[in-house]
Amino acid sequence: MIPDEWQAARRILAVRLDNLGDVLVTTPALRAIKESLPEAALTLLASPIGAQVGRLNRDVDDVIVYRAPWMDPWHTLPRDSAREQATIVALKERAFDAAVIFTSFRQSPLPAAYLCYLADIPLRAAASIDGPGSLLTTRHKHPEHMMHEVERGLDLVGALGLGTAEQDLALTVPDSARADAVALLLGIGIPPERVARRGPLVVVHPGCTMPARTYPWEMYAGVVDELVTRLGATVVLTGAEDERALAEQVRDRVAARNRASAHVVAGTLPFPAFCALIDGADLVVTNNTGPMHVAAALKTPVVALFALTNPPEQWGPWRAPHRLLYQDVPCRICYSRVCPYEHECLRLVSPAQVVDAAHELLAVSDQPSASLPLPHVKATGSAGVSPAPASHGGADETPAPPVTEPNYLDAFGLKANR
Repeated sequence: MIPDEWQAARRILAVRLDNLGDVLVTTPALRAIKESLPEAALTLLASPIGAQVGRLNRDVDDVIVYRAPWMDPWHTLPRDSAREQATIVALKERAFDAAVIFTSFRQSPLPAAYLCYLADIPLRAAASIDGPGSLLTTRHKHPEHMMHEVERGLDLVGALGLGTAEQDLALTVPDSARADAVALLLGIGIPPERVARRGPLVVVHPGCTMPARTYPWEMYAGVVDELVTRLGATVVLTGAEDERALAEQVRDRVAARNRASAHVVAGTLPFPAFCALIDGADLVVTNNTGPMHVAAALKTPVVALFALTNPPEQWGPWRAPHRLLYQDVPCRICYSRVCPYEHECLRLVSPAQVVDAAHELLAVSDQPSASLPLPHVKATGSAGVSPAPASHGGADETPAPPVTEPNYLDAFGLKANR
């Protein structure tokens, strides 16, 4: 049952101040707020990168951008309390009735709760194991067993009586963004008939804000080589503007015979068009980072090079076809930003194993009877990877899966004559 004071709330602030993927895994909880309190306007307070997700979420009525100093692991923000004071004033002017503060495991909601307290928001709910005093009017404690981050968000709003039956991640790609993505592919020399004739369109996103969660760049080059050689793939290397050098480094390491099938678009796509590219692709290969969750939201099969810095059960792709690849190691679940060892949890996953997983996913996604979600295949040996074919040789030994789409214009929801 929803408490009377929450039923009366008409201006609700949802706070999620970390990264893009964190906001995405919160979207089912945002939907629960909107569905349960349909008369209320829902505003998202998010970081600049997280705000991009909010703008493509139909459950969110408005977005406020705020860079919080307690969400600044690399200490890049200047020490300037005027930023916080201005945010408090801006929130107070909106006269919010209630705030729901979402955090990940190991994060404290109390700095954000204090921000909302100073902004005179009367109802403040969060999950907290710390002593919040009067900073929270609803203090929730999650169950002690392992939960996916999506479930943690739903568990928090569930404590307020808010729920939804639709628990997929929410991300709406504008039609104009689809057209922009297709125009980009045509502009870099990828005509639709080439993809249809040769093989799948694969997005490879080699970057990540946390070095410990990043598969080595030279091994990504090996992945691209095998995607082209074995699967006949056309590969698009993506990333933010500051990751363009990384994407080019990967492409330049690709064998000369395959380089024409690898295209760098890092730093050239606005976020909506990037989402359209993910939506129209046959497969995504990436680290445990935001684009992994974008792929999950859009139901695009994803191979995730998943470093064991975080529990896979908590952060893996939600309700989408996927494979999580990692090597089990004694130092698993370290929460490190930089690996202090030899990065074995990722380095011991070979490019051939990555493409084995890609081949599996492409084959399954081409079957009309395939159902979602596709579970992670548990390791049969020492590595946390899907079972692999015996041979990792050339294209003659591992045939490419059939291509069912006539061209990527159809996959992007655009007519072939455009």
